Amino acid sequence: MKDTFVTIARYTYSSEAQIIKGRLEVEDIQVFLRDNITIDTDPLVSHAIGGVKLKVLAKDENKAREILNSITNYTLDDDGNLIKCPNCDNNQVGLYSTISDFKSLISFIIGFVSGTLPFTARYQYKCEACETSFPVK
Repeated sequence: MKDTFVTIARYTYSSEAQIIKGRLEVEDIQVFLRDNITIDTDPLVSHAIGGVKLKVLAKDENKAREILNSITNYTLDDDGNLIKCPNCDNNQVGLYSTISDFKSLISFIIGFVSGTLPFTARYQYKCEACETSFPVK
């Protein structure tokens, strides 16, 4: 088998790719990052060039993909446990900000017009399976 690199993931910023690179290298997988220096120099071009490409040797592709799949992208509570949807008990829950009342709407408008961040922000969890929204505890 040829020792060629295959792209297994793309990241907007090189810091994300560096974290995953370290995780894969611990498992003795040789990793190569492409376009990370370009994006570090000018982050605005990330989407134009397709982000930082995480590449591994073709012979290690399956093992690397298994490791990537084992890393969860979902929300954890303060104790490190996955947050579950109260409606369907699914653990694919994300944290979203929302403008839910008059106070946060006014703060958003003032922040937008003045070029500053909003003074107050509301956050809630949202289940990706059943679209149920529930508050942050």
